[in-house]
Formats: sequence, structure tokens, C-alpha cells
Amino acid sequence: MPVVAGVDSSTQSCKVEIRDLHDGSLLGSGSAPHPPAFPPRSEQDPAAWWTALKAALVTARNDAGVSRTDIIALAVDGQCHGLVALDAADQVVRPAKLWNDTTSAPQLERLKRLIGAPEWIRAVGSLPTAAFTLSKIAWLAENEPAHYRRLRHVLLPHDWLTWKLSGRHVTDRSEASGTGYYSAAESRYLPEFLVHVDAERDWADALPEVVDASTAVGTVSGTASTELDLSPGTLVGPGGGDQHAAALGLGIVPGDVVYTFGTSGVVFTTSDTPVFDLTGMVDGVADMTDGYLPLVSTLNAARVTDTFARILGVDHDGLAKLALDAAGGSGLVLAAFLDGERKPNRPGAQGILSGLTSATDREDIARAAFEGVILGLVSGERQLNAAGVRTGGRLIATGGGARSAAYTQLLADLTGREVLVADAPEASARGACVQAAAIASDRPVREVLRAWAPATRSVATPRPGSGTVRETAADRYAVLAGWDALDTPATDSPGTTA
Repeated sequence: MPVVAGVDSSTQSCKVEIRDLHDGSLLGSGSAPHPPAFPPRSEQDPAAWWTALKAALVTARNDAGVSRTDIIALAVDGQCHGLVALDAADQVVRPAKLWNDTTSAPQLERLKRLIGAPEWIRAVGSLPTAAFTLSKIAWLAENEPAHYRRLRHVLLPHDWLTWKLSGRHVTDRSEASGTGYYSAAESRYLPEFLVHVDAERDWADALPEVVDASTAVGTVSGTASTELDLSPGTLVGPGGGDQHAAALGLGIVPGDVVYTFGTSGVVFTTSDTPVFDLTGMVDGVADMTDGYLPLVSTLNAARVTDTFARILGVDHDGLAKLALDAAGGSGLVLAAFLDGERKPNRPGAQGILSGLTSATDREDIARAAFEGVILGLVSGERQLNAAGVRTGGRLIATGGGARSAAYTQLLADLTGREVLVADAPEASARGACVQAAAIASDRPVREVLRAWAPATRSVATPRPGSGTVRETAADRYAVLAGWDALDTPATDSPGTTA
């Protein structure tokens, strides 16, 4: 029975799904944790990702009851941005810097002044933050010159796993467009930006080849075949970014909008044309087909409610109950910048809870915790609209937070729209399966995306009376968090601190 495997290597864990090649039905799944990593210095040893992949694949294969010869293709999506530095022997030079490592903020600001914020946006579709790879390369050159001298290959986390599988240094448009030195609109690297880090290095030899999303990069290497117990002819896809894979797994079309509540918060849609938001808030990155995935990504999401559950001495269900029991309209607003923030770009920011009075109770605080996360993404959707991106279609919630009734109900209240969830609890791993099926059956990724689009169901609609609270909360949040000042083009000045 031919099957495909999709691998989602996130900040927190590796998840693997095995699906039937022909109809996409889920046959088995598995997961394994990654070592914890937290800002501002968020790093992981890539070897841990490989160990987790091996464990998760064994579990998924046993769950599906398939043999090594049944898996004919696999693809990997991973946490975006980051930096995996390899030397001439393809050895990892130092632990990988993750997307939520903010230590390269000073280098980012210097690069922004050298390149120019509007010019950078027009070139790559985004105004990079410290999450983007270019600033991390600059950090390595400045802070660890011995390691930098060993650098020969620049990979992203998912690129490194694809290299472990296939032996090739490759990437895809979705991930390349999040580096800060790749133009998705022109489908080319921009070495002139890397020259600002090192004018002497031949960057062309250091960067991975960008492979079309529907094209296999090869088959598993002999080492990978042995370590993962896969047939030598198993095809390997080019993979992509985690949110980009989620878009495939959810089967979204232009106009749909997705709210992701995970380690980070993301609001995104898909577009057939490139997006250039000169305020710098929208990342106009490529998707895993031939199009684009305009998105706004916040640094603080589910960890915010984790933190407030600890502060209030309740579990997640207890926090959700408190939030849903709150009357609303208390005026309490949270700028949830607990670990800094990247949209708006404030790496040194801290959280602010505003509107406290002697009448404030635990329910109000719990509700503010959820709303602080949600309103950051609602502001992001407004910025998508301001950039000319349509989001009037379905509203789909995903990520671990989407399993919380408080997140989905308050999202409905704060948007005034019906909230759906898809029959794709692990949308990113599902999307990786979509790509694996495309390369295995020699079909375009978009064709498999449409054929495998999951069913959706309604989980929340706006509660009576939520309209008045919605407008008040959104306006107060915009002022507190600084979104009300985003109607002017991005400048070269450093981000302010909340």
C-alpha cells in the first residue's frame, strides 16, 4: 500500500503523519519533543531534531501498520527563519539560532540603516526582524568570529533536515523568502544584501539551491535509509515553512484567513500576487505553491496564557473558564509582549496590563490574557486589509490554542465572525504530506491541495452584545500596543519599547 509521510519540525516538537497516497486519509501519527528554548537566546542542537524525527517516524509507522517499503515519499516542514551554520565538512558549527532568538536585534537595526527599510521591503516583500536569517549571520560574524570563519553553508532548520535525508543543500521559495536576502517576486537571491555582512565571501556557494515545490530533490541517502529504515528509493520533497505547510494542510484559498495560536501567533491568507506593505508589518513571503502567503506573525501567543494560568494558579481549562465567565467591557487590556515582540518590532519590550481598578477580578485578568493574544492578530488582519489583501472568506483557527473554547469564542467576539476549525489538527504535518503526495504522483502541489482539502466545522459565533465590547477593546489595544501609529511607511529608526 503506497503511503506518504509528512514531517513537521517545530520549535517544541517533531510530528509525523502517514497518509494514504491516493485519498489522503490519515493512517498513523507520532511525535517526539525537542529541547525547550526561550528568548532572548533561543538555540537548539540540530542533532536533537534528527533524534526526534527518528522517534516520531517509528511511532507513526507502527501506528499506521505500514512497512518500510510502503513509504514512497516524504517531505519536511519546519520552524521558519533561524540559522544552521555548517562547515566545509557539513558539520554543525554551533547550536542553531531559532526564529525567536532576539539577540541579533542590534545587527538587524544596523542592516536596516544600511539597506533602508522601504528598499528592503520592496526587494524581499518584508521588513525583516531579528527572526530573519540575515541578522543572525551578522550576529555570528560579529560575536563568534571563529565560528563564522568556519561557515561554508547557510541552512534553515528544515533545510538541514532535508539535507540529512537527501544529502543535498536545498530549500524552497517559502523558506528562502524569510531569510531577508531572497526576492520571491523575482525568484532569486540578493547577494548584495549579504555583502553588508561580508564583502569578501562568495555567498553563491554558501546558499542552498531553491527547488520548485512540486519537484523531488532526490531520494533518501544511504545513511538516512539505514537510520530511518526507509527504502533507498524513497523520494524527498523540498519541504517548506511551518505556516506555509499549514496553508496546504488546511486547503485555504484566496480570501480565507487563518489565525494560528501556537508558540507564536500568526494570521495569514494566500495570494496569487506578491504583497509589499511599506509599513513593514506584513511579511509578503512566498507560499509552497507558486503564490504568496502574506502574514503577520507575533512572538507571543500560547505562552502568554500559559503564563497567566500559572500566575492565577489554574490549569488551562480553569483559565478558559475564568475568561469565558468574565462579563467583558472591564476596560482591562494586555499588550502581551512578554518575551519582546516582532510585530510591532520591539525585541526589548515587556508586557503591559492596562486598565486595572479596584473592581478588577480574576475573570477580567484571564479574559485580558486571551484577548491580548487575539487582538495582536486582529490588528494583523487589519494590516493585511490595509495592504490590499482580501480576508472576507472563511475564518479558520488552528494551532494548539484553537482547542481552547476561550480562544475560539473570544476570537468570534472580537472579529464579529463565525470561527471554523478544520479536520486537520496537525495542519503543518498534513501539508507536508500534501507535498510528498504531489512529488510521488507527479502532480502540482495545488492539485493535491484541492483534492485533499479537509472538512471544516463551526466552533464559535459572536455572542450577543459583543459588538460594543469589540470596538472598545480593539481601539484600546491599538493605542496601548502601538498599532495606531502604523499608517506611515517603515523608517530606518530602531523599534521603540512598550
